[in-house]
Amino acid sequence: MTNKKLIVITGASSGFGAEIAKIFNQAGNPLLLIGRNIAKMEALPLDFTNIMLAQADVTNLTDFTASIRRAEAKFGPTDLLVNNAGVMLLGNVENQSSQEWQTMLDTNVMGVLNGTQIVLQNMIDRQGGTIINMSSIAGFKAFTNHAAYVASKFGVNGATETIRQEVASKNVRISLVAPGAAETNLLTHVTSKSALNYYQAWKESMGGLTLDPKYVAQTVKFIYDLPQAVEIREVDIAATRQDA
Repeated sequence: MTNKKLIVITGASSGFGAEIAKIFNQAGNPLLLIGRNIAKMEALPLDFTNIMLAQADVTNLTDFTASIRRAEAKFGPTDLLVNNAGVMLLGNVENQSSQEWQTMLDTNVMGVLNGTQIVLQNMIDRQGGTIINMSSIAGFKAFTNHAAYVASKFGVNGATETIRQEVASKNVRISLVAPGAAETNLLTHVTSKSALNYYQAWKESMGGLTLDPKYVAQTVKFIYDLPQAVEIREVDIAATRQDA
C-alpha cells in the first residue's frame, strides 16, 4: 500500500489526461481515473496496482461524486483533482447546432464546477489540497469557428480565479493550465467540415505538428510538486511555432 496521496484525473482515457495519469503513476501515487471509455483507460500502459477506474460523466454530479468517494474510501482524501475532461466542437455560430454548444458548456464548465465542489470542502477542512483546471489559450483570446468553445473556456478561467480567491486563506491551491493546439483527439468529434479544414490549414502553417501532451503533463506535475505554500496561478503552454 502506497503512502502517497490520491490523485483524481477526469478525461483520463486519452490526450492530456492519459499523459497526466502516466506521470503520476510513475511517481507512485494512487489514482482514480475517470472517463467515459473504460476500455481505453484499461489499455493505457500503467501499473494498475493502485489505480481505480470509473466510467462516469462529469456532468452527472451523482455518479461523479460516487466515483470519488469510492476511491477516497480506499486511498484517503483527494490531494489533487485535475479537472481535465473537455470537448471541443468547432463550428461557426451562424449554423452550429445549439446542442453542440450545450455539450461544451455542460462538460467544460459544469464538469469543472462539479469536480471542484465534490472535493473542495474536505480540502478546506484539511487546510490543504490542489485543484488544477485544464483550460485553453482559447480561454484568453478568440479563434475563428470557436465561439462556443471560447465561451466555455473563458468560463473555466473566470471560475478558477474566483474560487482561488475564495479559498486562498484556507491554504487550498487552485491553478489553471491553458494549453494551445495539441496532439490530442479533441478534433475527432467535430462535425463541421469547413471548421475542421480551417483548423487543419492553420496547423499546417505551424509545420504540421502542435504541442505534445506529455509536456502538459510535466507542467501539471511541476505545479503539484511545489510546496503547498506556493501556488502557480496559471500557465499558458503552446508549441513555439503557434502564432496565436
